[in-house]
Amino acid sequence: MYLCSVIKQKQFSTISTLSSILLIPSVTVFFFIFSMPLNAQATIEELDWAYAISPAFPPEEDDGSLHSLPGSDGMFTLDEARNRFGPADWYPQDHLPMPPIVAVGREEAGIMACSLCHYANGQGKPENASVVALAPEYFIQQLHDMRAGLRSSANTAKANTFNMIAFAVNMTDEEIRQAAEYYGAMNWDQWIEVVETDIVPLTFRRGGLHIPLEGDEAGEEPIGRRIIEMPVDPEGTELWRNPRAGFRAYVPTGAVSAGELLATTGGDKTIACAVCHGEELQGLGLVPPIRGRSPSYLARQLFDFQQGTRDGAWSPLMDAVVKNLSGDDIINLTAYIASLPIEPQDSP
Repeated sequence: MYLCSVIKQKQFSTISTLSSILLIPSVTVFFFIFSMPLNAQATIEELDWAYAISPAFPPEEDDGSLHSLPGSDGMFTLDEARNRFGPADWYPQDHLPMPPIVAVGREEAGIMACSLCHYANGQGKPENASVVALAPEYFIQQLHDMRAGLRSSANTAKANTFNMIAFAVNMTDEEIRQAAEYYGAMNWDQWIEVVETDIVPLTFRRGGLHIPLEGDEAGEEPIGRRIIEMPVDPEGTELWRNPRAGFRAYVPTGAVSAGELLATTGGDKTIACAVCHGEELQGLGLVPPIRGRSPSYLARQLFDFQQGTRDGAWSPLMDAVVKNLSGDDIINLTAYIASLPIEPQDSP
């Protein structure tokens, strides 16, 4: 069923390309109106890989059969696995007891369960964010910034960002605090493998993810100036929300070493990351950890800071960091940061 879906969805690639072309005038007007840099559209094009915007696909039909994942005692139907207000918890032993806002959300307010997208373990996926092991105060501030219109996306096609803003507006302060403390009490585990390469698998986009094509549609193409971050278990991640299956980020050859120079010295273009994020990039006070995190997510945040759509309480700290970064700089920086290994930690 999944392979058939993949082959059918390849047909939408030209539609996605056409949609991107048609989007250019409207996005350009948007940025002009709000006095953003005149080259903003070009930068969005350079960072298209980080957004993986895709056309809307009809959801897979649930045939009612039960499914399990390796090492899980749970058995769920597809609809149970992706229930927006109580998604399947495949590995309850992997995380702390979830507060209601994380486990089921609040349907009457239209707030989906945090665990639907970010997982119960907080590891998340490239199209959203890893929310685990953040200082609760930082987590809370980000939701408050969203409420106040101070944190958004520089790419107006990034629909889930605007969903998140709506959730933040409708969440109570207590729900925000509970989610922040829950995710902040758990560890960030190794989740991403970075591979330098000149060639990558052919992919299609769905739900903000790069999914490798299979069967007769499979193939390879030059990576170009992109990072292609894809699930190691495509079906498990996309359909079943497997919270133990991480991601592999293919980056251009040489990107890691070039990014290391920028991250550690500034390279006459920026400021060394350790100044604010700590020597090991594990965070410093209310400045978040970035070591080993998704390069797609990190790239979007750097672009958001650069374009002024992240303008919250501590955003001025990033002004000088992002001011002179090109699309290539962002690729190199995020490739290096994502490549850094995560030291094993004690379980919560």
